[in-house]
Amino acid sequence: MAASPRPVADVLHDIAGNIQDIVHSELRLAKTELSEELGKSTSAAVLLGAGALLLTLSAVFVLLAIVYALSLVVAEWTAALIVGAGVGVIAAVCFGVGVKKFKAVRAAPQTVASIKENVEWAKQPTR
Repeated sequence: MAASPRPVADVLHDIAGNIQDIVHSELRLAKTELSEELGKSTSAAVLLGAGALLLTLSAVFVLLAIVYALSLVVAEWTAALIVGAGVGVIAAVCFGVGVKKFKAVRAAPQTVASIKENVEWAKQPTR
């Protein structure tokens, strides 16, 4: 018994439905991945902000005390310059760690791989 061929319209309708399902799945995956990565970025930004604020608040008085102590040994401008250079080094380290954390965040790697796979699949000739 030979199977009756399906109408072309039904086949095209099924293909369109399958493509819609694939696109919806890709969008759900991208949303999930981006939410996870955004959580990592948010925690890094909060840590950077809190660290910068706390460092600023606590360091003002410590730095002032260091400047006064150094001014007993060297000229006042030299004491201020020494303290300023030290603070610059600490700031560079803090920003370096923050940048390193942001570079560790990747945007939707599974979605990108899945989309590339789907494009390759779509390029294959049908038989």
